[in-house]
Order: sequence, then structure tokens, then C-alpha cells
Amino acid sequence: MFGGGGGGLDPRKMKQMMEQMGIDLEDIDAEEVIIKTPDEELVFTDAEVQRMDAQGQQTYQIVGQPETRERSAGAGSASDDVSSDTDDGIAQADVDVVVQRAGVDEETAREALQDADGDLAAAVANLE
Repeated sequence: MFGGGGGGLDPRKMKQMMEQMGIDLEDIDAEEVIIKTPDEELVFTDAEVQRMDAQGQQTYQIVGQPETRERSAGAGSASDDVSSDTDDGIAQADVDVVVQRAGVDEETAREALQDADGDLAAAVANLE
């Protein structure tokens, strides 16, 4: 119907056009992507991820099939049991975040949180 078939632009030409418009596209070698909603987590373990930089903004595209997990009612909030298990008042959930972000063991993460008066961002920044 549309005549002699190529069916789209060639990828090199598309990339060249994007570069001329100031758009940069980069593949990211992601091992796992988690999207958290109030009710569930979408976990992509084998996803293709691309980041597009255009006009000072970054846009991420995730292609893959997620596993869906329900979130518990208390997900994301510090529980009272955690504080009672330790004398320092640092929630285990906060320790877990620092362990994951900074790549350190729990003891180091807990000490960093104590030094930062419980401030997650400061604790991670001090360990990086």
C-alpha cells in the first residue's frame, strides 16, 4: 500500500538524526530494575534498559517481563520491633538501604547511620 517496502529508517541514520537533535541514547547493563507502587513491586531481572538524554532531562526505557510481588502493609516504614532489637534506635530498613546503596556490611552501615544521626543520604554519601 505504501510502495516498495523498507519499513522504517536504518538504525545508523536514526542515531545520526538523534545526535543532530542533541539526543544521546545509551544502553545500560542493568542486572535488576524494581518499580515500587503502594500495593506491589514490579521486578525486572532480565530487562533491557536504555537512557535517553535530551534537553537536560534523562528518560529511562525498560523492556522486559516483570515479576509482580505484593507489598506488605508496613513496607517502607520502620517498625517498632527493629528499634527494640537494638539500643541505637536505627531501623533495620534504613540499615538495609545503606547496605544496598553503599555496598557495605550491616555493621558499617549501622555505624554510618549513627554518625549521620539517622540521615540515610548523608550516611550513604559518607561511605562512597
